[in-house]
Amino acid sequence: METAPQFFRHGPSPLARLFIFAMLSCLLIAEDTHFKYFPQLRQAIGVIIFPLQRIAYTPADIYDQVEKFITSFNLLEENIKLRQLYLERREQLLRLDALEAENTHLRRLLGAVQEIETTTKTKVVLAEIQYTPRDPFNHKITLNKGSYHDIELGQAVIDDKGIIGQITLLYPWSSEVTLLTDKDHAVPIQVVRNGLRSVISGTGKNNELELRYLSVNTDIQQDDLLVTSGIGGVYPPGIPVATVRKIEQDPMGDFALVTSTPIAGVDRNRQVLVLSLAQTESNDSQEMSTIGSGTN
Repeated sequence: METAPQFFRHGPSPLARLFIFAMLSCLLIAEDTHFKYFPQLRQAIGVIIFPLQRIAYTPADIYDQVEKFITSFNLLEENIKLRQLYLERREQLLRLDALEAENTHLRRLLGAVQEIETTTKTKVVLAEIQYTPRDPFNHKITLNKGSYHDIELGQAVIDDKGIIGQITLLYPWSSEVTLLTDKDHAVPIQVVRNGLRSVISGTGKNNELELRYLSVNTDIQQDDLLVTSGIGGVYPPGIPVATVRKIEQDPMGDFALVTSTPIAGVDRNRQVLVLSLAQTESNDSQEMSTIGSGTN
């Protein structure tokens, strides 16, 4: 009797497969519990297939690295832009601070102008410092106003705090100022506390003035305020000049050396005021001539 040919071979039945896998599971559990050979086998297999795993992960790693590089490049470019923007804003903020300080100084100068013009009828010209000396022994500055702006030789220069110096060299559009601290410069002063008059001189050192040839028993004290006396007709009276810092008295000598600190300074601001007593003097002479003619 012939049988039909089998095109497909059929394996064990499902029940047999279940039994076989159940027995295999029990054997593996027993071996893992008592003998523990499989962990070592797994480690050996892991060592063998590790290079293959790395090769398999290589495309993903390359993609991650490229993505990180692109992200880092974008972040770097963004950081550069943000830093540039920060520097620009910082520069603007610093300019605003400088402008605010300059405006404050100009408001003080305006108040000084109004006070001077009201009390002394002195002509006032606002000027700006163009150059300051780099040589510490050269105590002169250059202003941006000259004879074209009605500046004259001998006029006093002040800031919002006090006397700075005097016009000693004149050009059409600029002028040179000799500072108080110059060793060849002297200013008639008066002590506010007791009205004592004297002359203060520069020493050639920054922030230092001297009262020379004062008697050892002269009534002058530390921190006394020294103002212009108005003698000589160059400086209007009552403008602060310096404060007494140190008094050295020699009992065996005839004079005391008084060291003072200038109140004003060209190292603080750029704008100054140029004063002239010529207008006042001419007005006074005109008034005197008018009074004389009226009397006749």
